[in-house]
Amino acid sequence: MGISRVGFAGLGSMGEPMALNLARAGIPLLVWNRTPGKAVAEAAEDVAELFARCDVVILMLKDAAAVDAVLDRGGPAFGGRVAGRTIVHMGTTAPGHSRELEAELLAAGAKYVEAPVSGSRIPAEAGELVAMLAGDPATIEEVRELFAPMCRETVHCGPVPNGLLMKLAVNVHLTAVVTGLAETFHFARAHGLDPALLADVLGAGQLASPILRVKAPKLVEGDFTPQASIANVLANVELIAAAAREAGLDLPLIEASRALYAETARLGFGAEDMVAVVKALEARPHPED
Repeated sequence: MGISRVGFAGLGSMGEPMALNLARAGIPLLVWNRTPGKAVAEAAEDVAELFARCDVVILMLKDAAAVDAVLDRGGPAFGGRVAGRTIVHMGTTAPGHSRELEAELLAAGAKYVEAPVSGSRIPAEAGELVAMLAGDPATIEEVRELFAPMCRETVHCGPVPNGLLMKLAVNVHLTAVVTGLAETFHFARAHGLDPALLADVLGAGQLASPILRVKAPKLVEGDFTPQASIANVLANVELIAAAAREAGLDLPLIEASRALYAETARLGFGAEDMVAVVKALEARPHPED
């Protein structure tokens, strides 16, 4: 491998298993996380050390503010921190943020690859994420080998920010599917149907899918341990809604989901799995009350 050392910033629900898969594959890895104690490989003392010792730095961070803080974007350390390095942005931020970030990184003598992923913690643990790559094709080829331990598939989507736009498009469908599944179980329970039997029927027909196999058992068992949390999904839905407004689009299902996820978060379930939207539905008064 031509890359001497890879840095990985952000060991959250997704980042931790992703970094662990890189380490298990023998990638020379240096990690950093804002919260100590999550070292899946050698840990840097601070962000400055992470960049100083690594040719490539992967960012799997919560939001645009976290990305900007780690890079010291707009600050005095930015130029020296990124010059000569390749920054791989695997989190989910607004497409406009990524476009501006690319311009600033290139101007500072860095390279940039946009690589958001589709999948939650379970696919991350199994190395079965799908990465949507955007950026200069030659730069993507330089780092493509790094995705193999983390991703089942990589798709080159064109220039920045097409990777993030593709991720948001995928999440339009994902949000509708999982929210609809929660509503399906809510309907079935209200009519006295066996949730486990409902899961069997769904799994036996044309609606069977990997996401059904993961989320239906959670709804059957009342398991709201987060794979993708309400707060995370709400943040993604907000990004989708903003991108839709920029394009002059009306997305009624997304707007309904946005309101429902916000309601669920207000009820105190923001840290629970996205299927916890069923709790907001259950908390609503009966129409006849």
